[in-house]
Amino acid sequence: MAGFVIARGLFVRLNDNMQQGIVYLLGAGPGDPGLITVRGRELVETAEVLVYDALSSAEMLNWAPVFCERIFVGKRASRHALPQEEINALLVKLARHGKKVVRLKGGDPYVFGRGGEEAEALNAAGVAFEVVPGITSAIAGPAYAGIPVTHRRHCTQFTVFTGHEDVNKKESSLDLKGIAEAQGTKVMLMGMQKLEEICKALIGYGQTPSTPAAAIQWATTGRQRTVAGTVETLPGKVLKAGLGAPSVVVIGDVVEERVHLDWFERLPLFGKRIVVTRTRAQAGELSSRLRRLGAEVLEMPTIRIAPPTDKREFAEAVVHAHTYDWLVFSSPNGVERFFQAFFAVYKDIRSIGGARIAAIGPGTEAKLREYGLAVDIMPKKYVAEGLVKAFKDAREEIGTIEHSTFLWVRGEDARRVIYDGLMSMGAIVDECVAYKTEPETDDVAGAQAVFRETGADIVTFTSSSTAENFFKLGLPWPAGCKAASIGPVTTDTLKELGHPPAIKAREHDINGLVEAILKACGK
Repeated sequence: MAGFVIARGLFVRLNDNMQQGIVYLLGAGPGDPGLITVRGRELVETAEVLVYDALSSAEMLNWAPVFCERIFVGKRASRHALPQEEINALLVKLARHGKKVVRLKGGDPYVFGRGGEEAEALNAAGVAFEVVPGITSAIAGPAYAGIPVTHRRHCTQFTVFTGHEDVNKKESSLDLKGIAEAQGTKVMLMGMQKLEEICKALIGYGQTPSTPAAAIQWATTGRQRTVAGTVETLPGKVLKAGLGAPSVVVIGDVVEERVHLDWFERLPLFGKRIVVTRTRAQAGELSSRLRRLGAEVLEMPTIRIAPPTDKREFAEAVVHAHTYDWLVFSSPNGVERFFQAFFAVYKDIRSIGGARIAAIGPGTEAKLREYGLAVDIMPKKYVAEGLVKAFKDAREEIGTIEHSTFLWVRGEDARRVIYDGLMSMGAIVDECVAYKTEPETDDVAGAQAVFRETGADIVTFTSSSTAENFFKLGLPWPAGCKAASIGPVTTDTLKELGHPPAIKAREHDINGLVEAILKACGK
């Protein structure tokens, strides 16, 4: 029997063979993935289907669940992967199949994004939808170029218009005369192909030729490029600099503020393209640090974390963890996998018993703190050898570890240094293999193709496995590109692979790696 549901104020009729689905028209922001809203990221992380365009940050595709279907419908200038009518039909079809669909659109869906047309199609089909606004490049682009769109000294209003209209329109709705006569700042989106024509028309309608103007390409990303001039000179300067779409054009006296307020292009790693090879789940921390320093980050996961081969043995070790004197964790992955299994059996962290805890590195320590656990032993050097030395040096403080029982939580391919070192001191060591690393075979965001085409300045490696699997991809190593290593074990692996790192972290953690990159870049 057919029925009705109310969704966001809509009466939606459900056919007998139809499940309830919903479409979220989500503004992805102008390019910097850090500018997407909290609500937006939540939706991407729980999407069943992502329908995305060419202006969305590719990194966002990595946030979606493994099971999420990703459909590219990109549109840029005259190149359309899918006509708008077919996009509308696709959204309706997916929702009618009961899917939670996230339509990821660059900028804001209702600011020259044709989101209104998609919403109309969904409404006409009786499909539930929500609109999640995004930060438009009309504001964010100028801001990242040091240009406030309003300023009390210059103006108190601004106009946003598009230089790219629907070719099927019989008459233009673009009132260039009105725009030329308008007071304040003018911001043009999607008009690079007609920039000279539009500037000439504005001047013809009374726009002062010497009015400051600027064009910003790939605004808010590490690829951002800005060319400044006047309404009269900007088209020629843009042509000479080779700027193209996507770009934002700003016209008005506020452009003069760029001299004082340009902050983004002054960041220490601006202009550097840096590859992050960590797992898709772990890349965020390093990527965010580098991006906040101005780098263009290319996330190219080369490994993924998988369950251990012997799941039964792992489960038994977790169940009996409370019987040990010491728990030793050598990575954040081990901590996370261990406690996922632990809380599947126990409901209270106190069930861990009275075991003391040892960990390698601040990242592992931080992950343990998430579970309310403090670390009793952590080496000064964040490597396995350092942990063994830390136990030797701490004998007066913790006493002998001879006959003490240890559970070492590790990855499947971990070196035997910790096991051998503790055993040599008389400890009784059991191993808890919590995970294994596998080559990442999915290039969800297309990072490998971008790397082949444009290369990079630096490729970062945070473990031997990231290095080994990166070079198994067979990607060409760009001239002048530098390898950056987080620690001595990774460095040795890179040397064996014929790519000794030019950048080596003194402190073997993410902070140390970032500091080494800054130093290598002369910052």
